[in-house]
Amino acid sequence: MDLHGRSLLKPADLSAAEFEFLVGHARQLRTDKRRGVTGRQLAGRNVVLVFEKTSTRTRSAFEVAAHDEGGH
Repeated sequence: MDLHGRSLLKPADLSAAEFEFLVGHARQLRTDKRRGVTGRQLAGRNVVLVFEKTSTRTRSAFEVAAHDEGGH
């Protein structure tokens, strides 16, 4: 499923099939991380996080996830 170039700001921005795809993909990434399999889907890319409110826990979780996938 191609979500490239889409802005996903709220669940209503996704169709049911797109939402199910993302949940399934997230489940697979989590399983892989627990098995010690690292991905490189973000290798050579920079990730920008913009938050409306201060959220250290959420920011940290996203930073770790991006790093795990090879992003900066």
